[in-house]
Amino acid sequence: VYVKVFTNSPFLVCMDLARSQEEVIDPKYLWIGPDGKNLAGQMYVNLTETGKLMVMGFKESMSGAYTCTLSHKIIETTTQEEREMVEAYKFMVYAYREADHAYRVFVRFTTKECELVANGQFFEELKKILNNIISDLTCHIIESSYKCHSVKIPKQGLLHELFVSFQVNPFAPGWEEVCHQVPYDCEDATNMRAQEARDRIGEFFSQQTYALKHEFRTVPTIHYVDNSFSVTHIDSCRPGFGKNDITHKNCASCCVVCDPGTYSPNNEVTCQICTRPRVKKYGARSC
Repeated sequence: VYVKVFTNSPFLVCMDLARSQEEVIDPKYLWIGPDGKNLAGQMYVNLTETGKLMVMGFKESMSGAYTCTLSHKIIETTTQEEREMVEAYKFMVYAYREADHAYRVFVRFTTKECELVANGQFFEELKKILNNIISDLTCHIIESSYKCHSVKIPKQGLLHELFVSFQVNPFAPGWEEVCHQVPYDCEDATNMRAQEARDRIGEFFSQQTYALKHEFRTVPTIHYVDNSFSVTHIDSCRPGFGKNDITHKNCASCCVVCDPGTYSPNNEVTCQICTRPRVKKYGARSC
């Protein structure tokens, strides 16, 4: 069972499907949490009289095995003899977060020649413009670079093009303050801002195409190559979380809490294995 951090778990039912279709006489339910303690009376659980368990305000430390023991009676119809039956059910419950989204953008510009001093100046200016477009979203451009290549185009001569690459990242300075205005979990808000930033930048480049066709009498020395804008999606996980589509194939796109014996100190998408597994808790950020 996967529970998004800070939300309530679904109800865990202390019986299997077959048992739920039958009458159960004198049922008693005993729920034990991952720490080995009886969950009855705990402030963070909702335990119904029919043995259903909901864990509220789920945190990574609440991950682990939840075991329920159901004891009930079977009464023989002919003799009215009573027999006590005991059945145990185990649920593995994991905290998860949505992955943080960033976007890697590739775009090309035609230039006069690769040794042109203006190429570097143009690149710096382009970064400033793009940062201005998305700064109100507390997003920024990171890991930006460009290379100049000679390109032979079919039925044309040799052209020189700048191959520009950069990442649209939603963690510009001040993003944490924006998060404090959001109750509980910030991923959804952060991802919406990153997507909005990506859309604005896409719009900016499509306007370049329009401007070149309709607004310039003479085409600038360095100009956008039509339809060269492309975007790839990059996921990252918060520390203590990672992706594992083998162990957690039912939640393959989620950042699931790191298992005991593993840890994640950064925003990578994998939980690393501890060389000396002293870590006994879920969601470790160090070994």
